[in-house]
Amino acid sequence: MNDVVFTKSLFEFIGTAILVLFGDGVVASNLLKKSKGENGGWVVVTIAWGLAVMLGVFISGPYSGAHLNPAVTLGLAAAGTFSWSLVVPYIVAQMLGGFTGAVLVYLYYKDHYDATDDPAAKLATFCTAPAIRNYGRNLFSEIVGTFVLVFVILALSIDGNTSEVGMGALGAFPVAMLIIALGMSLGGTTGYAINPARDLAPRIAHAILPIKGKGFNDWEYSWVPVAGPIIGGFIAAALYCLIYC
Repeated sequence: MNDVVFTKSLFEFIGTAILVLFGDGVVASNLLKKSKGENGGWVVVTIAWGLAVMLGVFISGPYSGAHLNPAVTLGLAAAGTFSWSLVVPYIVAQMLGGFTGAVLVYLYYKDHYDATDDPAAKLATFCTAPAIRNYGRNLFSEIVGTFVLVFVILALSIDGNTSEVGMGALGAFPVAMLIIALGMSLGGTTGYAINPARDLAPRIAHAILPIKGKGFNDWEYSWVPVAGPIIGGFIAAALYCLIYC
């Protein structure tokens, strides 16, 4: 791995770790017992997730383009706006960043994890779960949410929509607004993972960490927030190419 690829991958790792640290952190603050933010509500979660993404993009954007999401990386590559040679290093860095961010959340809130009896609430601080379990509709929700995410990112990268930060010339503020809008409008079904690095990597961390009374990892559902975002990203890339290429 040359220095350029290493630097880009490093900032994908840092940006994704920050995204998950603050994103999973607000869920932990909402759900874990004796937290000052307990029962803060869905609006708090969606706003904080948007800001978490904004921080990750702001920090890593000038160096890596701030994908912070395997679905974005694959979608941009499929649309021809990103090199396929960087896909594997980016995805590895994103997964490691997601794992690291989740571990930091656990270490930060360990006393509150110990004070919480509900294993489902503990798992929810790491990864998503459907409000109503219907795999077909849950998959559809993740596909639609990620399609919107990737298509808007691609649309913002065309001439006339450029900025300094990157991600196909996408700035940090538009990303934050997009994530907040997605969460408030489309997040009610599955919790809007729209990012395998945000969902699978923390789920793996949950399985490994010595969490008191952690219960199950819900592996039966874990494929949905991986397959859905990837499919949604490819559909967005196909539509982008049909319109703009």
